[in-house]
Amino acid sequence: MPSTTLSEVLRIDDFAAIGWDAATLAGDFLLNERPADLRVDFKSSRTDPVTEMDRAAEQMVVGHIRAVRPDDGFLGEEGANDPGRSGVRWIIDPLDGTVNYLYGLPLWGVSVAAEVDGVLHAGIVITPAQDEAFVGIRGVGSWRVRGGQADRLTGSAVNEFELAMVSTGFGYDADRRRAQAEVLATLAPRIRDVRRFGSCVIDLTWLAMGRVDAYYERGVNLWDFAAGAVIAREAGILVTGLHGDEPTHDMIVAAPPALHGELRHLLATTA
Repeated sequence: MPSTTLSEVLRIDDFAAIGWDAATLAGDFLLNERPADLRVDFKSSRTDPVTEMDRAAEQMVVGHIRAVRPDDGFLGEEGANDPGRSGVRWIIDPLDGTVNYLYGLPLWGVSVAAEVDGVLHAGIVITPAQDEAFVGIRGVGSWRVRGGQADRLTGSAVNEFELAMVSTGFGYDADRRRAQAEVLATLAPRIRDVRRFGSCVIDLTWLAMGRVDAYYERGVNLWDFAAGAVIAREAGILVTGLHGDEPTHDMIVAAPPALHGELRHLLATTA
C-alpha cells in the first residue's frame, strides 16, 4: 500500500481535517476517561445499551465542529438533530460497538462523516483500542492511519465467492436475530467463513483493508455506516442496498465488484 503522512492527507480536505480533530478528541476521551462504575441505560431492548460515555462523546464531537462551523447541521445516534443552514451535515456515531466497549473488547470506534449537499463527502473512523484510524475523502482515496503514517487502502483482492470471508451483524430484536440466523445458515456453506465483530465501523474499515472480503447487515442506521461507506468506497468497494441502490436501514451490502453481485443476489433470495 502506498504510504504518506496523516498531515498530508488532512491538508487535502478541510472537512476531513475538522472531522479528524473531533473524532480524535472523542476517541481519546472514550479510551482514557471511562469510569470504573460506568452508568448504562437501554434503548430498544435490554440488549441495546447506551452509556454516559456515548452521550458525552457525541456532545464533544458536536461542540468541536460547531465551534469551527456554526452553520452546519448534525445527525447523531444519541440525539443530535439539526438541519443547519450551510448545506453541510455531520453524521456521528460517537461510540459504535457499545456492547464491545462494555465488555472490554477492543472492537469499537468513533465515526464522523461530512455530508455535503446530500452526498457523503468525507469519513473519519477512530478505533483507539486498536491504535488505528481511517480517513476517506470522496473522489480522492482512503487511508489507514497509525503513528502518523497513512497507508492507502485498496480492499480485498479475492474474486471467488467460495473463498470470501464475510462479516455481518445481528439486531437487538429476537425475531430479527432469528431471521438473520436463517440467512446466515444459507450463506455459510457457500463461502470461506463468517466473522461477527459487533461494530459496523470495524466491518467497513476492515473490509477496506482486506481483513475481510465482504460485509452485509440488516438494521444499521446512517450514523453506523456513513463514514465507513466513504472509506470503503474509496478503497474500491461497492457499498449499496439490497437492490443496488443506496444502503438504508433495510440492508447494506458491501464487497469488491467481483463478489458484490453474487452476495447481493443470494441475500435478495433469502433475506
